[in-house]
Amino acid sequence: MVRQKFSIRGELDLIEQIRRTFSHKDSRHKNLALGIGDDCAILRPPTGHEILVTTDFTIENRHFRRNLHPPFSVGHRCLARGLSDLAAMGATPLAAFLSLALPALLLRTRKGQHWIKEFFSGLHALAQEHHTPLAGGDTSESPADLILADIILVGSAPRGRALRRSGAHTGDVLYVTGALGGAHAELTALLKKNRRSRINTATQDHPHLFPQPRLAVGAALLQRNLASAAIDLSDGLSTDLTHLCESSKLRAEIEVSSIPLHPLTQKLSHEDALHAALNGGEDYELLFAAPANKRVPRRIAGVPITQIGTLHPSRPGRPRITLNFPDGTTSGLKPAGWQHFSR
Repeated sequence: MVRQKFSIRGELDLIEQIRRTFSHKDSRHKNLALGIGDDCAILRPPTGHEILVTTDFTIENRHFRRNLHPPFSVGHRCLARGLSDLAAMGATPLAAFLSLALPALLLRTRKGQHWIKEFFSGLHALAQEHHTPLAGGDTSESPADLILADIILVGSAPRGRALRRSGAHTGDVLYVTGALGGAHAELTALLKKNRRSRINTATQDHPHLFPQPRLAVGAALLQRNLASAAIDLSDGLSTDLTHLCESSKLRAEIEVSSIPLHPLTQKLSHEDALHAALNGGEDYELLFAAPANKRVPRRIAGVPITQIGTLHPSRPGRPRITLNFPDGTTSGLKPAGWQHFSR
């Protein structure tokens, strides 16, 4: 991939550079009637489809650290977060909108301009991969020496068919895509080294730096009518499965031996690897429920699919999630993944 050229002399120049980088001459962007350059973008959703909208903050020192995360990774992750939300509902991306607040000093130094250029290169590369045009947004000076990005993703799905958290039924089987715990393991190693990663190219081997939104899997689940409910694993299996169970008014039983652990967790103890898979978060895999009579393939769009448990009626006094261990013992699992405003 060729990096985009940036030469920034102020906000107007920054906007012009963004407009040039994310030009919309590609015929694959047929749903974008008007992009960057006017007061509003104009979208043209497919006939018979509904609009889905999601938004995610990327905040320095909360979601990334400038001294540890390559800016190319920060841009990739910024967009991946929203794309993963669309994937969980089986949606197809239509457009992205980015509001970006930058410290004034970042635009005035060569090092800062390089950071901005690489941020947009990372975002642009993932946008091209998933045919997602950047259709607009806003820029501002940050009130502190911090970078803040708010990404809005707009997608579409056939009317009345988008996957939801609330659609699961008693007896449904639970599945996950890919492998779990890798993002937590990679972040732990990054924090331990306490220096910026040199990984500066998107690769599936680095689930924290370059999470892969499972858009093709989500689309297949919807189109083939395989899933009854779905959610993306952004906050950790324990927390996100709780969301799905609460929305569907069910409880879950998980077979611990079936949880697919990412190869990066092999450097951890078994206890820590299981904690990373259950509570680590930011894997951005899909968790979905499917009727027991559905034949769910072992791979969808090249991504491994693993059966990890089942759904049952809620009962007073029973845990929302129960872990079943290979030795026959069981344990309740409380949501212990990422939660904002918690200590």
